[in-house]
Amino acid sequence: MATLPAFDLQPLGRVVCEAGALDRLGELARSLGGSRALLVTDPGLEQAGHPQRAAESLRKAGYTVTIFDRVKENPTETEVADGVAVAKAASIDLIVAVGGGSSMDCAKGINFLYTNGGRMADYKGHDKATKPMLPSIGVPTTSGTGSEAQSYALITDASSHMKMACGDKKAAFRISILDPIVTLSQPRSVTAVTGIDAVAHAVESLVCTKANPVSRLYSLAAWRHLEPNFETVLREPENLPARAAMQIGSHFAGMAIEAAMLGVCHSCANPLTAHYGITHGTAIGLMLPHVVRYNAPACEGWYRELAGDAESLANRVGDLVAAAGLPTRLRDANVDEGLLPLLAHEANQQWTARFNPRAVDEAAILEIYRNAW
Repeated sequence: MATLPAFDLQPLGRVVCEAGALDRLGELARSLGGSRALLVTDPGLEQAGHPQRAAESLRKAGYTVTIFDRVKENPTETEVADGVAVAKAASIDLIVAVGGGSSMDCAKGINFLYTNGGRMADYKGHDKATKPMLPSIGVPTTSGTGSEAQSYALITDASSHMKMACGDKKAAFRISILDPIVTLSQPRSVTAVTGIDAVAHAVESLVCTKANPVSRLYSLAAWRHLEPNFETVLREPENLPARAAMQIGSHFAGMAIEAAMLGVCHSCANPLTAHYGITHGTAIGLMLPHVVRYNAPACEGWYRELAGDAESLANRVGDLVAAAGLPTRLRDANVDEGLLPLLAHEANQQWTARFNPRAVDEAAILEIYRNAW
């Protein structure tokens, strides 16, 4: 080996993967103790019945359950503060998140402020919390963010629209429940954008500058679960084995991020969401093929592990984006070409850009945007 590998791996918690595992929530929670649970979710899940099933399972196990269901996409400090107020009123001693990445990020944010006080901005970075946090459980209902496998809460600064990454091992879920049955209720549009996000996590974590032998095992396993099953779940939404593969792939990709990092694709996506309200997964799909092509000189060998070579990988990602019915050019998403320099400036400020395998600056990012336009 040209260089000796170096990594510092700290596995986060227990992972229970089983069809129907949501019904075991109360039993699993009992292993963590407590008696007053805060259930963090979003109102859109009520029709699917997942929060109700979670609350019932917790109550059967003897918990008093308080529901906070005001989570919005890309949660801000406002939603976190509202959740903390609800948590304090109920004197909770356990947090359970049921939902997509936004619910899980919000739950982690609530844990930070409920136990350590202050504002989310105080915890930007990692290991800024000095006091213990409450035990928590994450139940993802989508196959995308992999947030249940990470110790970071991504909370949006409402004034700048920039995402703050607030990380601490104490904020990680003690137990993650992967129940593919709960993902069957996803609308096709949610399956599409979350699936593309998970694919990007696998691709970017594989080649980022913090990648290591362990993180790359997770990245490659994620890709091998996601790539062959994404189109299947789009065509056959009731295909439970394919749904399970997507959920496991998403989790592996989340583990890869936790053990390594991401790259400039995510940096480019965030300003698109901030300025145009483009859903995160849609923004990711617009940018990823062009980021792969840009990165090719620095990581052709690893891309070969995924799809033969960088161009084949970029084309395969483009095929997945098209299969999902998502736009493939920025102009098709109504992005103004004249705003590209501002987007590049903001993307260059995002922390993930610093871990891209091929160095980027504002000019390089602008060129990536132009290619995507």
